[in-house]
Amino acid sequence: MIIKKSVKNWVFVVAAVLLGGCSSSPDDEEIVLANRGAQALYEDAKTSMEIGNFNGAATILSALDSRYPFGPLSHQVQLDLIYSYYKTGKPDQTLATIDRFIRLNPNHSDVDYAIYMRGLTNMDSDSNLFQELAGIDRSDRDPSKSREAFSDFRRLLEKYPNSKYAADARKRMVYIKNRLAKYEIAVARFYMRRQAFVAAANRGRYVLEYYPDSSQIQAALEIMVECYDQLELDDLKNNALKTLKLNYPDSNYAS
Repeated sequence: MIIKKSVKNWVFVVAAVLLGGCSSSPDDEEIVLANRGAQALYEDAKTSMEIGNFNGAATILSALDSRYPFGPLSHQVQLDLIYSYYKTGKPDQTLATIDRFIRLNPNHSDVDYAIYMRGLTNMDSDSNLFQELAGIDRSDRDPSKSREAFSDFRRLLEKYPNSKYAADARKRMVYIKNRLAKYEIAVARFYMRRQAFVAAANRGRYVLEYYPDSSQIQAALEIMVECYDQLELDDLKNNALKTLKLNYPDSNYAS
């Protein structure tokens, strides 16, 4: 879509005025809002989103949300504000806007979108792009945000199983399960290095019980075999070893 230069310039002028700060005053903001009106300002915000200027869009949308909280555009303004905050990497503002939208509009047709965006925001808060690109494994980092994301996606599937976001939510839940299982394995190995074999074995068993379809089952069984061996719990060791041999015959422990 080709946007005229004058429109682009006006979008940036509006955004600059609404930023407040030392370069403008409350009176300037009132003048812009009064002269442009809600619909015109919303179109400016949409234009900013279309050209990738999500900071500018968030500024305009936030001003609209504050001035017209119950207007005919209020719901769409809040939904676009959620996305703009998300795209600018502002998780706290994103989550606050999502929670307010859900609380005030529990029966809105786009509540499923809001819940989905909550899951995405929490999931992104747990990731570290630099470490992932560098191939650094930080499975031992705090998984609380991943747990929140998993809870968000599960809530979406439970309340809106036919949502258009449901399929992607399911895929993300599989990824999160593996992330959480890796965390349990990392903690188990930490305990093993300190010869806390009971605690380590319990972490392995936790993975079997709560993440049976994850990619960490072999590691969990191997940890249990080694820990039970150290603890001289032969029955438990043999049970874990039998399961390991049956499902992962190529494991070094199985031989």
